[in-house]
Amino acid sequence: MGILTRFTDIMKSNINALLDKCEDPAKMIDQTLRDLREDLAEVKKETANIIADAKSADRQVKECEEEITKYTTAAQNALKAGNDDDARTLIAKKQQYESNLVSYKKTQELTHANADKMRQMHDKLVNDIETLEARRDAIKATVASAKLKNILIKLFLVEIKQNLLWNHLNAMKRKQKKCLMQLPQKLN
Repeated sequence: MGILTRFTDIMKSNINALLDKCEDPAKMIDQTLRDLREDLAEVKKETANIIADAKSADRQVKECEEEITKYTTAAQNALKAGNDDDARTLIAKKQQYESNLVSYKKTQELTHANADKMRQMHDKLVNDIETLEARRDAIKATVASAKLKNILIKLFLVEIKQNLLWNHLNAMKRKQKKCLMQLPQKLN
């Protein structure tokens, strides 16, 4: 009985040591999810700002193109009217807007590229969160299963102890009965 009791105690301590040694993966994933959700909120905020910048760049390009069209039409009308000096002034302003338009279009391209990158980052982060949530659920189920197995092992070990105890008690009863049966023979 001493060896089996010792074996039972060693098994319990090994199982408990393994469970204590492991960090709770579900808690680690929950913390990672909280961090990712904070990151997602930041990405959404930054994405909104970059999209606003892209719309502003679109507006600048459109306004600049409208100004170029306006000065082109005004310069043509000035030429038709014979106002060469006014036409030169209007063409100079048109050329200034055309120079600005090149810069505005570069800004527009950059802001749209940044907006696309931010959307991709947002989508990837959302996908990562969904994947991690699914993994967390699977890990929680595995941990619950491991805890249940630990409980079942403990119950099994308790049952073994009980059986050993009953066997020991029965052996003691048989010994006692044998001694009692031999007692009258010794008295004669």
